[in-house]
Amino acid sequence: MALVTSGDTPATGVNITVPLVGRLITAQFPQWADLAIKPVEFDGWDNRTFRLGEDMSVRLPSAEWYAGQVEKEQRWLPRLASRLPLPIPVPLAMGVPADGYPWHWSVYRWLEGENATIERIDDLRTFATTLAHFLVALQQIDSAGGPPPGQHNFFRGGPLSIYDTETRQAIAALHGKLDTNAVTAVWEAALRATWLGAPVWLHGDVSAGNLLVQDGHLSAVIDFGCSGVGDPACDLTIAWTLFSGGSREAFRAALPAGDATWARGRGWALWKGLITLAERLDTNPLEAASARCTIDEVLADHGGAA
Repeated sequence: MALVTSGDTPATGVNITVPLVGRLITAQFPQWADLAIKPVEFDGWDNRTFRLGEDMSVRLPSAEWYAGQVEKEQRWLPRLASRLPLPIPVPLAMGVPADGYPWHWSVYRWLEGENATIERIDDLRTFATTLAHFLVALQQIDSAGGPPPGQHNFFRGGPLSIYDTETRQAIAALHGKLDTNAVTAVWEAALRATWLGAPVWLHGDVSAGNLLVQDGHLSAVIDFGCSGVGDPACDLTIAWTLFSGGSREAFRAALPAGDATWARGRGWALWKGLITLAERLDTNPLEAASARCTIDEVLADHGGAA
């Protein structure tokens, strides 16, 4: 997650600002033209989000490779929302390219809550179980016609082998900085644990920043840009990025995840931890430390399962 600024989006040069959002709203949805527009305090890499009045938000892709997610969310989120036990973003309108902004964009119902952190969660075991029940409900929704893994969601739900070269390059770059033999063993175990099930719905980016907390409890799940249908193992990564010990056990116990799925989940968490550590080791100590912690949790969990 990154602090919203009014500067140019580095990948595109598109200056996504409050004035731009105001012009887009006024031109395309004049019924909302008088509502206040404020950037949210924290935002993701793929979109810029602004609060529109008290009850809505505006979400604009920050680069072309995220733009395809807009129509996907517009089509599928209303169908998923009624079948899930927690609120998810519900699109109210879709904007079109205009005023120098080149992609479709969305207006959503605002969801109250703060990004999940250990400090904001009353009982991490209960939180883990609630999240697991949400994911089970998501997986049980009919996946017929749903979007398969692809560029739109960075192949979430596809085979881990897609990221094999990238992962091994990161391992090589980190030689001497961690136990490369151990991480290679975990990675290769994940690759061997192939997915044989029917495709199911998956969120694609179950991270603390996409979980909202109110009064100490999980209150909503947001950002379905990486959603699709396929192997749900990628949705398990939070078991090693947020949970540990008893909360991880509670999360796994509430999921229909066998040993092979759990091993692939470790692989997804390891892939992200390794590429982040390799990229940020010398430039961002905080993110590097978080990535190293994830890797350590994965290694320990694999060792305990062996």
